[in-house]
Amino acid sequence: MEDVGMGNGPAAGPLSLAGEGCGLDGQEVTAQVDRSLCDWMRSVRRRLHRYPELAGREQQTAALVLRELERLGITCRTGIGGTGIRAEIGPACGPCVALRADMDALPIRELTGLDFASTREGIMHACGHDGHVAMLLGAAALLRQVDLPGRVVLLFQPAEEAGNGAAAMIRDQALDGVEMIFSGHIDTHYPVGFLIVDDGLICSYTDPFTIRIHGRGGHAARPHEAVDSVVVAANLVMNMQTLVSRQIDPSHAAVVTVGRIEAGTVHNAIAENAVLEGTVRSAHRDTRNSILSGLRRVIHGASDMCNAEIELEFFDGLPAVVNDPEATDVARRAAVAVVGVDQVISQGQPSLGGEDFAFYQQQVPGCMIRFGGQVTAGSAGPAHSSRFDFSEDVLGYGAAWLAAVARLALHDLAGDSSSISTTP
Repeated sequence: MEDVGMGNGPAAGPLSLAGEGCGLDGQEVTAQVDRSLCDWMRSVRRRLHRYPELAGREQQTAALVLRELERLGITCRTGIGGTGIRAEIGPACGPCVALRADMDALPIRELTGLDFASTREGIMHACGHDGHVAMLLGAAALLRQVDLPGRVVLLFQPAEEAGNGAAAMIRDQALDGVEMIFSGHIDTHYPVGFLIVDDGLICSYTDPFTIRIHGRGGHAARPHEAVDSVVVAANLVMNMQTLVSRQIDPSHAAVVTVGRIEAGTVHNAIAENAVLEGTVRSAHRDTRNSILSGLRRVIHGASDMCNAEIELEFFDGLPAVVNDPEATDVARRAAVAVVGVDQVISQGQPSLGGEDFAFYQQQVPGCMIRFGGQVTAGSAGPAHSSRFDFSEDVLGYGAAWLAAVARLALHDLAGDSSSISTTP
């Protein structure tokens, strides 16, 4: 088993945020995220990147996080939702807010060519979760030196990519006492130094599905004696696209994607069975309902037309990520404090991506933002691709925002927000 220890953590002295009564302005925040902290976060990220672990199997990742938290003198509870960790900073009395980072990697073969590329064949951090963990540890290093008017809970969560990690954490009381929760996600569509903050719906409903087609096998030269499941599958894929292009309001974002097809065993036989796996993404509740009911109609019509038996199964998906207005106000003020008002922007339309952070928001008010992490040189690919990468300069901004939003939220909840200035 590889050693994922990190050696010495960051030095204590130069890493603290300004003390209480000094205000929280942009110069103050960024000045405290010094080279020592950034170098440490970078080393954490790279070690995690070398040794990625799939959803639900993040034992070594959790061990690394635990060691670094212990070096920082932060108490932890392990085994939350499987491999998750709940750590706490600050006094037990007073208000309580949470910060969350996801830990898992994806089953993707890395082709980045990075010096610290994955050492595990077919597994890669292709969505920035290694960076999220490093940021939250960086925020912990900042917050541990501040006199807080309440408690900050740090949640290191497994299995975000599987869509069930947050729910498992909640079942294991990860949110006990928490009044508000915040998180962020690296987004390489935006330049480093920009923070993207929106209230309302920002990530979509996700509904994974499987379609099983049962036809009748036969010889490739005698198709009239068979029911070709490959042809049925092909027709289904094309017809499904009309659900969005012809039945959904063009101003409402939605997509139906078939990501996997399996059929047949040899080139000269008509396939008896076929399996399609895909996902429906929709940014509005009515749009979601329309597509799901439309997909059932398409399946029924194809079954009658082709004389095939077709089964449609939906799996538990994710609710939409809807940022709470009050939490978003805190998130925006913290963002302005970190990067200035001109670099706090909106994403515009909701993303069709899914995020299990939505489960936390069903329990307590919460806000998720995006951290601009665009790579300016090279040929980095998009998220969930074999060439994904992000600029490590984003780590400092992420840690600073996480620490700032926790402070501001606690002061707001304690009723003394006037002591915190957010002048950029």
